[in-house]
Amino acid sequence: MNKNLPSKEEALRLLHKAGCSQNVIQHCVTVAELAAKIAELFLKKGIKVNRKLVEVGAILHDIGRAKTHTVHHAIVGAEIAKKYGLPDSLIRIVKRHVGGGISPKEAEKLGWPNDTYMPETLEEKIVSYADKLIEDSRRVPIQRTIAKMAKEIPKDAVERMLKLHEEIVSIIGDL
Repeated sequence: MNKNLPSKEEALRLLHKAGCSQNVIQHCVTVAELAAKIAELFLKKGIKVNRKLVEVGAILHDIGRAKTHTVHHAIVGAEIAKKYGLPDSLIRIVKRHVGGGISPKEAEKLGWPNDTYMPETLEEKIVSYADKLIEDSRRVPIQRTIAKMAKEIPKDAVERMLKLHEEIVSIIGDL
């Protein structure tokens, strides 16, 4: 299951190769550390999760920020990941990590291709959630992220983020 995944070191090299700034790379490393910790908590609860996919996916989740810092970095990042021949499981993490997911209606308004942009697998959800707890490369409370995002994104998107938080902490507890 992990044989097609790049190592952490290879993933970091891909961020550099794509042209990500040092700030973006540090953010990705910090998200990956937290995401790996969350994956470990699921494993301790007896819930199967691919820890390596979570960690490498978290390192690569913002690869699209090499080209744009808008919400479109998810789509751009998925294209970069495809270009590098990364497995679909990683491409989906990159594409689905934004907010608590992007609804079909929101994707249409953004002009994105008809596809799924909501995190579905546990690995996708963990990376998306860990990303919401890291601002730059600092850990922040989910309430801070939600309050900040409530000023920028539609109410139902904020509710999805809160739902993702509740889904994860209901299983592993507060971090």
